[in-house]
Amino acid sequence: MKTFDLQACTNQVYAQFPAAQQRPVIGITGNYEELTCKLGRGYYDSIIRAGGIPFVIPPSADSDVLMGTLDRIDALLLSGGADINPLWCGEEPVPGLHGINQERDLPELLITRLAYNRQMPILGICRGIQTLAAALGGKVCQDIGLPLPLPTGGDAAVKHSQDADRSEPTHSVTVKEDSTLYNIYKANLSPLSSLLSPLLYVNSFHHQAVSEPGDKFRVVATAPDGVIEAIESTEYKSIIGVQWHPECMGDDGQPLFQWLVAEATAYRQAHCLHDRVLTLDTHCDTPMLFPQGIHFEQRDPRILVDLHKMTEGRQDATIMVCYLPQPKPGETFASKVDFDVESPTQYADLIFDKIGDIVNANASYIALARTPDDLLVNKRSGCKSIMLGIENGLALDGKLQNVKHFADRGVVYITLCHNGDNDLCDSARGTATHGGVSAFGAEVIGEMNRLGLMVDLSHAAESSFYDALDISQMPIVCSHSSCRALCDHPRNLTDEQMRRLAAKGGVMQVTLYNGFLVKDGEATILDAMRHLEHAITIMGIDHVGLGTDFDGDGGIRGLRDSSELLQFTRQLLARRYSEQDIQKIWGGNFLRVMAQVQQ
Repeated sequence: MKTFDLQACTNQVYAQFPAAQQRPVIGITGNYEELTCKLGRGYYDSIIRAGGIPFVIPPSADSDVLMGTLDRIDALLLSGGADINPLWCGEEPVPGLHGINQERDLPELLITRLAYNRQMPILGICRGIQTLAAALGGKVCQDIGLPLPLPTGGDAAVKHSQDADRSEPTHSVTVKEDSTLYNIYKANLSPLSSLLSPLLYVNSFHHQAVSEPGDKFRVVATAPDGVIEAIESTEYKSIIGVQWHPECMGDDGQPLFQWLVAEATAYRQAHCLHDRVLTLDTHCDTPMLFPQGIHFEQRDPRILVDLHKMTEGRQDATIMVCYLPQPKPGETFASKVDFDVESPTQYADLIFDKIGDIVNANASYIALARTPDDLLVNKRSGCKSIMLGIENGLALDGKLQNVKHFADRGVVYITLCHNGDNDLCDSARGTATHGGVSAFGAEVIGEMNRLGLMVDLSHAAESSFYDALDISQMPIVCSHSSCRALCDHPRNLTDEQMRRLAAKGGVMQVTLYNGFLVKDGEATILDAMRHLEHAITIMGIDHVGLGTDFDGDGGIRGLRDSSELLQFTRQLLARRYSEQDIQKIWGGNFLRVMAQVQQ
């Protein structure tokens, strides 16, 4: 009689455990029917074959369950099943609508949005592609056999609900060659693709389809009648939805699951790196929006940096600046701001008081920091950090003693000027009032050196830049600047400026302002990486970083707000930067200068 050795099996599990720890966890939404959460075998088998660990997600809209689930998975797989209630898309049900699944709708729509905000890889299958559209701004055609609007302008002409075995391909889809989907299935595409559009043969068991992908997705595959068969993210996020069922197609369906597991592995790697690396954005203008009554403790759509977005993007710290607009000749400062103040100094104090109020109201989650050591202490305690900066030396109001006043308040740097000459120096957008740094500006730089405040030369004219380099006894910084060799804008640094800055021990923080990255068109995360890597080529790895300019018109496709900063790390990892170099880029270089200046 055959017997089974449970102890031997247990020992084998323990022996393989270290390898299992490296495998990403893929959360799969379970189907709900007959009071049971069910899951087709193909889903979890495909994930296991691809090297992932499947985890079934029950249909619960409980906020603790949703957030706890997302904390424990590395990718989301939205499985197939019954129709979505059209009321979620603002539509009345049509006669061709099949059974809806009210138990699944809200939990899956919520977890999709939350996973999207976290930059989590997502694969939507059949109902799953429709969930992506419904959750993120698209539309679903309730029955493609009815006379409803389709991309072709007519009814479906291909039979999309087949009786064939689920493993059998039943129609073709045309795949766009510039898509991630094309790269995934390149080896599986029709041999005729060199002469015609690339074709992929898929199975088909559906009567619904995405009718409008919305602005977060683009269509990357269609059936011969124009029905949308696949969508993918337009935002450099790892998200794909397909109308067919790859989990039923054996080896032919496996590439999608291999893609999902690979993306989940990269996502987990970036998350683990953020556990060890301190991530600092050296310039955001969120306080500029305080007059709107923003809620930093919420996911406020009016701002790009808040507590939830920092958490989603795994951002540890930001330097919030008090931005002071430079009055033109004949204008008063009071006429340029929304608060009733008597002087620029009073305005800056008011802004810093409001930051203090935000920190005090959320003391369990946020803390102020003045030094690099403060940032590390806050990270270890699980708190986000806010540092204080000033953008425009106008805040000093012409009084040298105000340098000490702001040093005492905890300000870590002062950007000498903004868009217009002031009493300290000439601006890159100014009229050469002083021919560089003024006599008062030279005094201010000396006092900043003495009191441990960093001199920031973003916005400064070249003449001011070189003067300040000569005057300062300490390294200087450019908290949010980019490369003029790649985008000819007077706010950007020339290669020679960058060399001189590095020679003095300073740093340049690449910024995410569209017009500083590209002259024409829309800038993306890839343009930001081009500027970063050019700066590394010119200055070396020890003199670069990131200053987003979020809420000061910074933010580009792929890096639109703090929630997307994990994407920056993924780009660095994909380019094979070491953990040591990533820490330098993610604030280490800037903090080295801060420590030197403060000492």
